[in-house]
Amino acid sequence: MELHLTEKNLYRPHEIVDYIRLLKARGIRVYLHHPMKHHGQYLDIISSSPEMRQYYNWSSELIATICKQENIKCIIHCHYSDSECSNFTDRHKRYETRKRIEEILHICDQSFLWEDTTEGIFSAQNPHLHDEIVRPLHLPLNIDISHSFIALKGNNRALEQHLKTYASYADYFHLVDSLGVEHDSLPLGKGTVNWAMVKPFVGDTDFIFEIDLSESQFLNCRLMIESAEYFSRI
Repeated sequence: MELHLTEKNLYRPHEIVDYIRLLKARGIRVYLHHPMKHHGQYLDIISSSPEMRQYYNWSSELIATICKQENIKCIIHCHYSDSECSNFTDRHKRYETRKRIEEILHICDQSFLWEDTTEGIFSAQNPHLHDEIVRPLHLPLNIDISHSFIALKGNNRALEQHLKTYASYADYFHLVDSLGVEHDSLPLGKGTVNWAMVKPFVGDTDFIFEIDLSESQFLNCRLMIESAEYFSRI
């Protein structure tokens, strides 16, 4: 089970630990997900805002402390789409992104799994990602299949090549379907991802079905269960 943290959660770290221990006591493997936003703005590791950078560092250090204590991992994003990291053709920003990742790794190089997004420097769009960042830093990844698929414009052949390059770095996956155009977070079988091709790359690696739910569905995991049944039939 992945606990998706918000900024507010981090001001009550004891509650995070209580939930982790409650789930672990029931035999459930737990992952955390770093907050997406600070003061309503999506996080960006190379943000020009000193406050945003300070929050990124502070939150990472706090979560790393919890992860070390509880022996778990946390999913973290360098950035989201439409951010200062969006232009992967800017060599200076690519270099700055790598240096900022190294700063976070100095906080803790064991707790974080780095998730790709739909566009920009830390996405499948960036042809320099492997050689400039992932390989030299031996960076452990969480690959979100839908994010990669969208970044590759819905091209399953390109997705296969992407997974051939990056799957060996993946310690975790988000299994989500998509039509490959926008961030639609569909149940498996409702998009155009070739799951028969994807499944061997996942193998025995941990994953969740990160399906987008409406507010009325928040307490109903039926779409996740249906996705699990679909995946098991392949």
